[in-house]
Amino acid sequence: MPCLYISTNVNLAGVDSAAIFSATTTAVSSIIGKPENYVMVLLNGSVPISFGGNGDPAVFAEVVSMGGINSEVKRRLISTLGSILNEKLSVPPARFFLKVHDTTAGRPISKL
Repeated sequence: MPCLYISTNVNLAGVDSAAIFSATTTAVSSIIGKPENYVMVLLNGSVPISFGGNGDPAVFAEVVSMGGINSEVKRRLISTLGSILNEKLSVPPARFFLKVHDTTAGRPISKL
């Protein structure tokens, strides 16, 4: 089950959270290759975040998945999610940090 955690210092009052959930769920599912009904998205707003020494709008996000992650997937996740969050939260892609973690990396499948 891929999980996308999104934390932003943007206040979510008046933000269409459902549109963010829909767009990011579709993107993660499509890029990682897992069914949408397996994707979980968490969205936290008004989180104290400093990026580059200031509190301008920023996002820290993390994708955790069992498999499906490689360098091309990471590149596509950064680009696509950055665009979505720029559109929905007005956070410039240069103020978006994405951490990607494959929980199966380095472990034989038989041990999972």
